[in-house]
Amino acid sequence: MDTLRAAVTGPDIRRAKGQRRLVMITAYDAPSAALADAAGVDMLLVGDSLGMAVLGRRDTLSVTMEEMLHHCRAVSAAGTRALVVGDMPFMSYEPDPRTALINAGRLMAEGGARAVKLEGGVTAAAQIRALTAAGIPVMGHVGLTPQRVAALGGFKVQAKSAKSAALVLEDALAVQEAGCFAVVLECLPAGVAAQITARLEIPTIGIGAGADCDGQVLVFHDALGLTRGHSPKFVKKYADLGSIITDALGTYAAEVRAGTFPDAAHSFSMSEEEEARLSQALDAVAGKRA
Repeated sequence: MDTLRAAVTGPDIRRAKGQRRLVMITAYDAPSAALADAAGVDMLLVGDSLGMAVLGRRDTLSVTMEEMLHHCRAVSAAGTRALVVGDMPFMSYEPDPRTALINAGRLMAEGGARAVKLEGGVTAAAQIRALTAAGIPVMGHVGLTPQRVAALGGFKVQAKSAKSAALVLEDALAVQEAGCFAVVLECLPAGVAAQITARLEIPTIGIGAGADCDGQVLVFHDALGLTRGHSPKFVKKYADLGSIITDALGTYAAEVRAGTFPDAAHSFSMSEEEEARLSQALDAVAGKRA
């Protein structure tokens, strides 16, 4: 077996702490997963962010388990080296550990994910323990937790006071103790995320949490300039593919309307002998219908 192409696992990510920085990007279909994997990312997050990035919704709350399974199957079909992490959608784990086990098991068995991610700290610890005891690798998520955006009062930076920062650390320690192999820190002041990272034994994956996390994650569409409208402050656009795609499709539309596409290079042909017989053969058919 080619060890350079061995699939990345949760324990691999855990062991990377202090050794190398980790790269994570979201993916919602096989083509984007394959492209990101070819670029060498460590993890592909099939995020419930698909509700906003792909399905045009205002938040992540309406994303269903069936939708997550659909997109996990698409991403896992790419056969990537990167670790495929499936997000557990709203209310798929909160009720109790048994509910969490059933739904996480579906993401693994039916969706093809090799790990799951869920939001919450102290309040999610029992669910995380149940999942890890069953052999399901779990990534935590603390700080700004989009599934709790209604309770948080919107998509806002968290831990802006020392007291609230201490609560985020408490959450991060709780998911670490429950068995998570890594934890996402979202929308925290950079100094807070740095201090939490230093106090954890598992890697932190930052999004809007500064440069001192052990790794970073961005939404595929944000990073590539495919998102229209407002972008969060923490998003860096590495390409403006939205404009490139619009220009390309505009050229396609213009060529279709002008009759210049398809041309001979993009059309099929038949032999001269058969073409000579063509009109007679078609006229015979048309004559029978007359």
